[in-house]
Formats: sequence, structure tokens, C-alpha cells
Amino acid sequence: MTNLVDKIAKKHMRKDIPEFRVGDTVRVDVWVKEGKKERIQAFEGLVIAKKGGGVSETFTVRKKSGTVGVIRVFPVNAPTIDKITVVKKGMVRRAKLNFIKKMRKEYKVKERN
Repeated sequence: MTNLVDKIAKKHMRKDIPEFRVGDTVRVDVWVKEGKKERIQAFEGLVIAKKGGGVSETFTVRKKSGTVGVIRVFPVNAPTIDKITVVKKGMVRRAKLNFIKKMRKEYKVKERN
């Protein structure tokens, strides 16, 4: 039974997703539907968490829009994601950067090679 579940899950996995980690700055191009029209909207920010694995893997991105911090959770294998681009690779010492949600100042991440 698990072999059948694995086959179905493998079929829905995307292969065009680049490798990225917590602390990286990414640009996620998302398909947005407004009425009858569809367009691509970019969401660029810091990856503060990754969760799960396989088909149900998700990642959380935080960006600053004016003075307000905006947090959005994306499923990695969602068909609404057009592409993910790694803008900057960051070096952090934590697996989850949830403390950034409460910060008022901008958090600076060291760049990794």
C-alpha cells in the first residue's frame, strides 16, 4: 500500500525547484487569478522556515512592505508557483527564524558563498 502512495506522490513532485535553505532570500513568482484574468506576481523575501518533506513540503517567506512585515507560506510543489529564484544565499545558525516576526528592525543575514 505504501508503495502505491509513494508512486502517486512521486508523480506530483516538481523537479524544477532550486535548492534553497532557511536564511536565503528568494523570489517566488506566483500565479494570481483576478476575475477572468491571470497574471504572475513576484513575492521576494527571506526564507524563515521550511517544514515537511516530499509532496507536503512548505516554506515560509517574510518580506517588508513599507513598515509592515508580510509573511506567506508556500507549498513547494504547488501548481500556482511559476518559479522560485534564489536571489541571495544567507548563512544563519538556526533552523527556524521565527524570532524575526516580532522584530521591528530589519534583520541582516550574512552572505554565504
